[in-house]
Amino acid sequence: MTDTNSRDRDIAVNRRARHEFHIEETLEAGIVLLGSEIKALREGKANLKDSYGRIEGDEVWLWNAHISPYAPASQFGHEPTRTRKLLLHREEISRLTGKVKERGLTLVPLRLYFKRGRAKVELALARGKKHHDKRDAIRERDVRREIDRAMKR
Repeated sequence: MTDTNSRDRDIAVNRRARHEFHIEETLEAGIVLLGSEIKALREGKANLKDSYGRIEGDEVWLWNAHISPYAPASQFGHEPTRTRKLLLHREEISRLTGKVKERGLTLVPLRLYFKRGRAKVELALARGKKHHDKRDAIRERDVRREIDRAMKR
């Protein structure tokens, strides 16, 4: 049995998300894209650094995800940071709406990848870390690194 994640091909990873947020839950969403955006993604030209998810009505949208323009589609290209619709089941959207409103969580995209030829976004329900939490995480990571170095010797 093969792991399905081993077949996925990452396009963009939001590395800062795990540093800035406590990840409580993750889910996979499809994304509505234009043809020039898919071509740009296949070239790996995407960035999720300042992006976030927002629920508006009965739909979930991805804001500020940067997909660079695809050069050969110059005339018919796309706006790099346009808002893109995410595809989720109605039950998932209603559950997310409750958690975001009730518990003050945020929707953060963790990575953008291809799965069986389709572009997908890994979305996380996350709570922002306080400054001291970030310092503790850095300190813990440094200690773990020192222990690993000592064990190698």
